[in-house]
Amino acid sequence: MNITKILAISFLGSVASVGAHAQGPNTPPPLPAEIIPNVEVLPSEYPASWIMVHDFNFNALIDGRGVVVDTASPERPVKGTVQIAQFGNVLLGNSKPEIYTAGTYYSRLTRGERTDVLTIWDKSTLLPKGEIILPGGKRQQQVTYKNTFQFTNDEKWALVANFTPAQSVTVVDLENRKILSEIDLPGCTMIYPTGDRGFSTFCADGTVSTLLLAADGTLASIETTKPILKVDEQPMFAMPAMVGKTAWFVSYYGQLQGFDFSGPTAVPLDGTFSIGTAEGGAPEWRPGGWQVIASDAAGRLYILMSPEGIEGSHKSGGTEVWVIDPKTKTRVARIPIQGVAVSIDVTREATPHLVVARADSIVDIYDANSGAFVRTLGNVAFNPQTLSVFN
Repeated sequence: MNITKILAISFLGSVASVGAHAQGPNTPPPLPAEIIPNVEVLPSEYPASWIMVHDFNFNALIDGRGVVVDTASPERPVKGTVQIAQFGNVLLGNSKPEIYTAGTYYSRLTRGERTDVLTIWDKSTLLPKGEIILPGGKRQQQVTYKNTFQFTNDEKWALVANFTPAQSVTVVDLENRKILSEIDLPGCTMIYPTGDRGFSTFCADGTVSTLLLAADGTLASIETTKPILKVDEQPMFAMPAMVGKTAWFVSYYGQLQGFDFSGPTAVPLDGTFSIGTAEGGAPEWRPGGWQVIASDAAGRLYILMSPEGIEGSHKSGGTEVWVIDPKTKTRVARIPIQGVAVSIDVTREATPHLVVARADSIVDIYDANSGAFVRTLGNVAFNPQTLSVFN
């Protein structure tokens, strides 16, 4: 018998043996056939444990995305994604089951004709349901700041920041899918919704300007404060924590400043105060990271802190979260976290959870009341840059 026949008999015998084994009494039943395609639909109203993680995707900036994540599900936290493209922004709707993104595309991927577009996504299917072209190729592109893309007028309009390097804001009618106006902002930056139909912006001379919009989306009036921001002494992180219509900002050195944005003009709250000091800082504790301040439904503030606070450390990340009661102006808790974190937010669940995005792209969950570590969600994104809760 030649070697070929020997191998064939051996192979057939093995197959028979495997087949016989597969038919044994202790063999589990075969898996059901997978139906392809198999597309799930999400609820139009997300549970309070769900958040949006903005994956900036530094290794492939043209492919940024927003990841819908269930913080209560360690086994299957990722529910889906929407594309945000290059240096994009994401905005979560509360009045409608929609997600909005502002992104930039090029006809040849990294070159060619530029198109800036505001896309409306369906929350259930995470498919685009409409888009509005942003004219001029001037949408501001930067590592994501939430306050370059905001709502006003009860979420009927969106405000998009531009940079050419002249700064301006494009007012977009989301309901009628059209551009309403462009408003120049010389020397001012960021968008903080103010009153019923307006926004405020911080200016390089330390003033704060509030711009009210007319019913057609054009500029109705501007009111500017006297210089109140101490840009050289207490530079502030640009993304605040919102408690109702009150925005709480923290400075690089741990000073807290509140602004009331509920009325027709921005009103600074009386009395800035410090978040305090603590032993163990080398050389001292300071806020550090990207999205460094958050709030819970009870109005408490959460601030990401680093013990290695020095000049220029404000983007280096933190290893503790300090909890502040702004009513009493006191620190009420310190939450040690695992690893170095860059961004934080707090869910609006009955038992709120602190969401921590670490520098190694891991997302961890803590009990916001007790500070206890709850679970890790792992790498739900390549580069989790900002976090947003679904209210």
